[in-house]
Amino acid sequence: MRFINNIRNSLFLGVCGLFLFTGCSQKNVSGDYTKFYKDTKNSKINNSPQMHKYTMRPYNVFGIKYYPFIANIGDNFEGIASWYGPDFHSKKTSNGEIYNMHAMTAAHKTLPMNTVVRVDNLENGKSIIVRINDRGPFVKGRIIDLSNKAAHEIDMVRRGTAKVKVTVLGYNGEIENKNAPFEQVSKENIPPVQSENIVELEPLDIKEDKIISTNVTSPSVIGTTVTKTVPVVNKPKSNVVSSGSYKIQVGAFSKVEGATKTKNNYQREFSNNLVEYEKTFVNGNVLYKVFIKGFNSYDEALRFKNNNSLNNSMIIK
Repeated sequence: MRFINNIRNSLFLGVCGLFLFTGCSQKNVSGDYTKFYKDTKNSKINNSPQMHKYTMRPYNVFGIKYYPFIANIGDNFEGIASWYGPDFHSKKTSNGEIYNMHAMTAAHKTLPMNTVVRVDNLENGKSIIVRINDRGPFVKGRIIDLSNKAAHEIDMVRRGTAKVKVTVLGYNGEIENKNAPFEQVSKENIPPVQSENIVELEPLDIKEDKIISTNVTSPSVIGTTVTKTVPVVNKPKSNVVSSGSYKIQVGAFSKVEGATKTKNNYQREFSNNLVEYEKTFVNGNVLYKVFIKGFNSYDEALRFKNNNSLNNSMIIK
């Protein structure tokens, strides 16, 4: 597994370093870094507007196009984590920093650089906080690539991979800040907070990093209560069924049995979404197409597609 990771990372570190800093011709409106950026005066991280301008643009790796996007605080995503280490120590990351395998950092395909996330190892219950400063992993099903130190902290180095949940905590190398995007909700949905349980986040053991904890005061948003165990309000995933007209085609079959089986498999995996097949005719032949439905916009469907590694699927209106 480490050998496979090394091959993949040797490719993406070089490729990303090339295209992320030479720019792209296509602008991604959902990747507007001004929505979350602020100057934190943290000299230990690269958090410049120019860096965000280039790393938030769409990019291609191995024939697949990725669209960086800005998630809400508290959004969480599940998938497989991998790690990379000694072979890339001291080499440049996608945001222009030098990779330090002893720092609590990670690579992600689409989250903004310097996003702070909590990674929960769903196989053993261990958790860590890391900062995104690289792109990857470009392997189907994997959603985050941890530094060597971070992988050790959640005890996944020996196996090489682990099933994890990644939760967004903040931007610009900070845990929470008033500049970060939040999903607007009614006040009735905000759980009560016991003030005596709130304590300042203890400094993390990070050699080349500094993650700052600040407070969110707005009463109209879901915030992250920072404690020694860093609990986060578990909001439903952003893939909630809606009446939107966009859908993602995940399969096409000449026999209804294949469509039914695929529909059931995806429905189990994405229980918050409506998965159906539709009978169509192509050149006089019957074809059963399977769709994940209910997206309000192309960007919403694309975000769902990228987050769940549905690389061979199509977005249709």
